[in-house]
Amino acid sequence: MESEKKPTVREKMEGKLAAAFAPEFLAVIDESDSHAGHAGHAGGAGHGGETHFRVRIVSAKFDGLSRVDRHRAVNAVLADEIAGGVHALALDLKAPGEMKSRAWT
Repeated sequence: MESEKKPTVREKMEGKLAAAFAPEFLAVIDESDSHAGHAGHAGGAGHGGETHFRVRIVSAKFDGLSRVDRHRAVNAVLADEIAGGVHALALDLKAPGEMKSRAWT
């Protein structure tokens, strides 16, 4: 009997963010490899080295929210991952129409 593949931290984060923000664009980028040897890289409980991420979201749910409020909203959605071993989380959060360049979409 084959065991089911356990979702990665990135996959869990993508699912939660998609459900919470119904984004036009969503990218969760695992940057952990570029931080090998740095503090926090080994990760926490079960993270297997998945510790550093960049999240890019374009969502109408960010309309009218300040940068701080957008970050708080994402941090609240990812609270379990942050508490469980995500060491660094870089956030690029935009509402539709705020993109000056579509460079990362």
